[in-house]
Amino acid sequence: MNTETNLTPKKPVTITTIKDMKQKGEPITMITAYDVAMAHNVNEAGIDMILVGDSLGNVILGYPSTIPVTMDDMVHHTKAVMRGNSTALVVADMPFMSYQANITDALYNAGRLLKETGCTAVKLEGGQEVCELVHKLTTAGIPVVAHIGLTPQSVNQLGGFKVQGKEVAAAQQLLADAKALEAAGAFACVLECVPAALATKITAELTTMATIGIGAGNGCDGQVLVCNDLLGVSTGFTPKFVKRYANVHDITINAVKDYIKDVKERSFPAPEHTFKIDDSVLEKLY
Repeated sequence: MNTETNLTPKKPVTITTIKDMKQKGEPITMITAYDVAMAHNVNEAGIDMILVGDSLGNVILGYPSTIPVTMDDMVHHTKAVMRGNSTALVVADMPFMSYQANITDALYNAGRLLKETGCTAVKLEGGQEVCELVHKLTTAGIPVVAHIGLTPQSVNQLGGFKVQGKEVAAAQQLLADAKALEAAGAFACVLECVPAALATKITAELTTMATIGIGAGNGCDGQVLVCNDLLGVSTGFTPKFVKRYANVHDITINAVKDYIKDVKERSFPAPEHTFKIDDSVLEKLY
């Protein structure tokens, strides 16, 4: 048992906390959550940051990609997460086409996420092409987490889910993007599917912006995983960068099978699961 964790309440994580963790070299932990139950659970575990990712399109809503996710979807799920959050810093994804059209729409949609949900920051994908927007958002008081490397909203343009930055020009572009995003005011940046050595170099060359890796090696300032992947909620394809810490799929299947068996055999509900009524009441019924 972790006595310190149980006896010492975790202080709310802020942007200052994340910046301090980068400076101290303390690894930052982030996980996705999409509902109040998962938010409660990851808070109890002591997570630093929660990402309400547009990955909910894949893992919650059953879409083949993140493209169909709407602003209303993000607001709905982020509100649910915030109801279950206690100390983690909550970041909400800005969905596809909620910020790409123009800066005015982007400011409105980012403001909506903070105002309607109570989350702390927004996340958006892109490099130097979104730096003007990042500057506008941060100047307006909206904290930003950037996202470079494999950017799922651009998967069609990228030609699929592939590792990014393996060639000189592409690697140089990612480094330049990261530096530009830091200068624009982003306090953290997700590096997705980037060679580990490149992610380590990018991290070392940034002074204030924390890097959060997913498929980018352990040289980043922190790590993020999708909760459903980490927990093994379902079967099927698992990305190389995922480590499964549980097998919730099998646990769920077996539990439901046991439930079905008990119901079919009428062994559930048992007396301890039922409520009593006085016989005298039944005798008066007609």
